[in-house]
Amino acid sequence: MPRHAPVPLAEVDLSDIDGFADLRGYSQFDTLRAEDPVHWNEEKDGAGFWAVTRYADIWAVDRDVESFTSEKFVNLEDVDDDLRDFRRSLLETDGSRHHALRRLIQREFTPRNLLKNYEGFLRQLTKQTVDRAFAEAAANDGRIDFVTTISADFPIQVLARLLDVPPEDTPQLIAWGNEMVANTDPDYAKVRADLAESDQYRHLPFRSPTVQEVWDYGNRLKDERVGGQGSDLITILANKLPDDGVPLSQQDFNNYFSLLVIAGNETTRHAISNSMLGLMEQPSQLRLLQERPELLTTAVEELLRWASPVYHFRRTATRDVELGGKQIKKDDKVVMWFASGNRDDEVFADPYTIDVTRTNVDHMTFGKGSPHLCMGANLARMEIRLMFEELLPRLGSIELVGDVRRIRSNFVNGIKSFPVRISPAA
Repeated sequence: MPRHAPVPLAEVDLSDIDGFADLRGYSQFDTLRAEDPVHWNEEKDGAGFWAVTRYADIWAVDRDVESFTSEKFVNLEDVDDDLRDFRRSLLETDGSRHHALRRLIQREFTPRNLLKNYEGFLRQLTKQTVDRAFAEAAANDGRIDFVTTISADFPIQVLARLLDVPPEDTPQLIAWGNEMVANTDPDYAKVRADLAESDQYRHLPFRSPTVQEVWDYGNRLKDERVGGQGSDLITILANKLPDDGVPLSQQDFNNYFSLLVIAGNETTRHAISNSMLGLMEQPSQLRLLQERPELLTTAVEELLRWASPVYHFRRTATRDVELGGKQIKKDDKVVMWFASGNRDDEVFADPYTIDVTRTNVDHMTFGKGSPHLCMGANLARMEIRLMFEELLPRLGSIELVGDVRRIRSNFVNGIKSFPVRISPAA
C-alpha cells in the first residue's frame, strides 16, 4: 500500500463511504493525525461524531468504559432509543452482563483449547483449501480469484465446524455475512443501509432484511440442540446459563448468533486477503517469509496491523470529557479509527511498510486490551498463521491479472475480488 498524499483537512469526511474507495480513507487518517487528531465530523444523515485517529487517543477511549459506553451502539448509525434493546448484542453491552455473555463461549477460544481441539483440524482444512486452489489454477491457466478460492473458503469452513453445521451450508453463511457487514455495497446488499429504503428495516441489525433469515436458520439449529451435550457454540448458547443467572432471551440468542456468523467469517477473510495483497506489493517480505517460515509466528501480528480488516468502532460519551484538547459533550458519538491507529508513525516506524521482522507489534486490530477485545482474536491468529504456513512454501509465483475490487464501506476494510495467477513452487 503506497502512502498517498494527505487529503486537505477541509475535504476530510469519514462519513462519506465513497471517500474510502481505493484506500483513500488512509489519506484522510494521515491528515487528521497530523492536523486534527480528535476531529468533529458532520454527517449528512446523522448527529455527527468525533473522529479519533491517533493511537494514544484511541486507546484512551477504548479502555475508559466509564466515560465511553458501547450501550448506545458501536457503529455510526443513530439507533432509535426504543429499538436498542431489540437490536442489542454482546457488542452493545457493557459491565457485568457483558462479561457474563462473553464467558458463555470464551473458553472455546483460549489458546490452550484451540491448540488441543482445533489446530490439527485447522491445518488439515488449510491444506485442503490450498490443494483446491492449485487444482483450480491448473485447470484455468493458473488463474484463481484469491478471495473466493482461498480467503473466503477457509474461515467459513472453520465457522461451520464451530457451529457444527453441514459444509453445504457454507455458501449461504458467506452470502449472509456479506449482506450484513457490506450493507452499503450494491454488489452485496439487497437493501443498502445508506439509502432511505432501509428505514423500514431500522429495527433489525445492519438495517438488513437478511438478518431475519439468519435468525430463522439459527433458531432451527437451536431447537434441535436444546438439551443436547455437544460442545459446538449453538449447543452452548441453547443450554448454558450465563453466570450472572440471567438466561438468554430469544432476542439475546438471535443477536449472539448473527454476531457469530459475521465475526467467525468476515474479518479473518479480509485480513488474509489484505495481507496477501500487501506481501505481493512488497515482494521482499513475501520472499523473507518463504525463506524463514519460522518468522510467521510473530509476523502474523504485523500482518494484522497492516490488514486492519475493520476500520472503526464507536463509543458514546457518558459525561462531558476532554480528549486531545477537545471538549466532548455527554451523548456525543466518539469513533475510534483502529485502522488509523495502526498507521500512527509515533508508534510504528515506517507504518506503510510491512516488516515481518518487526517485534512487539501492539496493534489495535482486535481492540487491544479493552473489555471488548475480540473473543476470536486467538482463533484468527491461528487461521492466518496456518494459511500462510501452508500456502507460501507451495507458492512459486503469484501476480495480479485484474483489478482488485474493494467493498464499498467505511466500516469493513474488505476485498471482494482479487484475481491472480499462481504457479506451484518447483
